[in-house]
Amino acid sequence: MKKNRQEAIIELIQQYPIETQEELLSRLNQIGFKTTQATISRDIRELALIKKPDADGKQIYCLIDQEDETSRKYQRILAEAIISMELAENMLVVKTVSGMAMASAAALDSLNIIGMVGTIAGDDTIMCVMKDKNIGRTAIAEIDHMIKKLKE
Repeated sequence: MKKNRQEAIIELIQQYPIETQEELLSRLNQIGFKTTQATISRDIRELALIKKPDADGKQIYCLIDQEDETSRKYQRILAEAIISMELAENMLVVKTVSGMAMASAAALDSLNIIGMVGTIAGDDTIMCVMKDKNIGRTAIAEIDHMIKKLKE
């Protein structure tokens, strides 16, 4: 019963902009799940639901996007670690804070930058192999934009 109810909760929050536990409880009752607000509260905790603003600015329940959260963590690593980036033909050389190159290389790999073939990291330097120098310029601009956005 619990598994079915939690699956129904996920379907409901994906289908409707649900703002409150009461609204969620009402919708569950409408589809045949007789439950209590306390149970809904526990389900929300167990499902790790969060509230995010929708297009209208209302705070609605949604699932944590694990991939999105991981991506944000990697972006924060890059924002804190990168000192400089320089392009040499199709090689993007990234200088980082000492000891942060490997974590930063993993972060760069996770961004799936189109045209980035791979990375090799030392202690404070990353070599990123790009398909060509034009892609390297685009990658620098993309990384710079992401870093500036995080620091705002």
